[in-house]
Amino acid sequence: MVQEIREQLFQLSEESYKDFNRNIVPGEERMLGVRLPALRKLARETAKNSGREYLDEAAETMGPDSLHEEIMLYGMILGYVKMEKEERAERLDRFVPLIRTWAICDSCVTGYKFMEKEPDYWFNYLKRYETSNKEFDLRFMIISMMSHFIDDQHIDEVLRLCGSIRNDGYYTKMGVAWAVSVCYVKYPEKTRKLLESGVMDEFTHNKSIQKIRESYRVSREEKDELKKLKKG
Repeated sequence: MVQEIREQLFQLSEESYKDFNRNIVPGEERMLGVRLPALRKLARETAKNSGREYLDEAAETMGPDSLHEEIMLYGMILGYVKMEKEERAERLDRFVPLIRTWAICDSCVTGYKFMEKEPDYWFNYLKRYETSNKEFDLRFMIISMMSHFIDDQHIDEVLRLCGSIRNDGYYTKMGVAWAVSVCYVKYPEKTRKLLESGVMDEFTHNKSIQKIRESYRVSREEKDELKKLKKG
């Protein structure tokens, strides 16, 4: 099954898109160049027709040498196939260690709508990654929260986590900054208190402010005030 899907990925690949994609996903060499809409379509079709068969085989065959698109497709299908939350959590436990780029992480987790249907279970699941020291474990946690849990029930805890994460990984820091900017748009007063506390490292703190100031949904007056909070 995995080999059949790999052949389909090769057929969908575009050399020019591979060159473009490598520029925005630096350091990723095992890439075919398959566009995201095509990947999502293949993931949905596979999930509908033979999703469990694929996931079972992929769980045994995916590893550090797997293609970028293979891992991304694996993560997408995991989100599309219907299953109980406990089974999905077990399968996620095997998928998350395979995440090696921001693109694999973000393209998969932003589509995990199942988290919103059982929020208590999945928010607690995500919080398990708080103690990880791995760059993409932490990005998985924070981008998932940003995508599905910026609401009245979870905002305080999301902001606490944004302020408490300590990791030197560039993609962890950028993930936190992105999440803080989304939090600010929906909960400006609460998020401003986080920025005023100064608990984040200088890079993440300043990137958060930069991303907020780039938003069209933040007023010029707010942007000017936030600029005063920059460190360094």
